[in-house]
Amino acid sequence: MKSSDAEPTMTIGELAERFDLRTHVLRHWESSGLLSPAERVNGRRRYTKRHIARVAMIVRGKAAGFSLEQLRDVLDAGNVETRQALLHAHYEDLERRIREIEASRTLIEHAMSCRAHDFTECPGFSRLVESLNEGSEAAKAHSVELRGHVH
Repeated sequence: MKSSDAEPTMTIGELAERFDLRTHVLRHWESSGLLSPAERVNGRRRYTKRHIARVAMIVRGKAAGFSLEQLRDVLDAGNVETRQALLHAHYEDLERRIREIEASRTLIEHAMSCRAHDFTECPGFSRLVESLNEGSEAAKAHSVELRGHVH
């Protein structure tokens, strides 16, 4: 096979740079079994497209709050059904956390735009807090209603 037919590979430094990681992080993931060891060419690790995809999932999963153990479970699931069940559970958790972050953002947006001396005593802020307790849809509607009003 010609070298031009071979799958393109990356060195550990190139892979680390692509994901803004330190090389020791990739070595740690290899030693912990999260990332399969790269083939060595002339003594240097060479990572394939499969490694790149796996690192992307690890990096994005960590950013979403997954533990390395949870990511290992997903990446090494024995079958599609198990992997789908794990991903579904993680997805539901992400959706819940997104709703919580959106509720926090709504409160902060109001506090930033509120002209009251103490925004916690602002009637609009109080209504917003109450609507957050009722559910996120009511809070979103109330937030839209409050935008553009002088508080």
